Amino acid sequence: MTIVTLYGTESGNCEMIAEDIADAIRDVEVQVEDMSVFDPADLDADVLYLVVCSSHGDGDLPAGAQPFFDRLEQQHPDLTGLRYAMFGLGDRAYIDTYSQGSEHLDRLFTELGATRVGEYGRHDASGFDDPSDLSIAWAKAVVGEHAAGPSPLAATPTAVVVS
Repeated sequence: MTIVTLYGTESGNCEMIAEDIADAIRDVEVQVEDMSVFDPADLDADVLYLVVCSSHGDGDLPAGAQPFFDRLEQQHPDLTGLRYAMFGLGDRAYIDTYSQGSEHLDRLFTELGATRVGEYGRHDASGFDDPSDLSIAWAKAVVGEHAAGPSPLAATPTAVVVS
């Protein structure tokens, strides 16, 4: 199994988290890719994508994710068969926009036919949890579930908060 940790960041936190995930998952090949330069045409149904994305401003995509989102929206590829898991960063103090950056990506992936697997992971900057610790536990759970085979969570469209 090949895994790509795809990150979109404004301040660099998601890049750090993506690198930490790659370092922690040692049983399989893990690549880390920056959404600001990753071409959606390179998305591959044989790869599991662990997407780590922050929010910026009023729940907007971070600057590092916007180019990928725009190209994906323009190219509008059929992503049927593509599997991804989502980990969003935000601050729950902003009730209406908490973790919205990742949700924009999640909606577009789903609209294009991709399937989200595992739990929707989230980090709350208002909390005391370390984002790397949460994301590593989330990633290991997703990879373990994926390696074990289809999960009923894959068909569940609701988000599950990891805290």
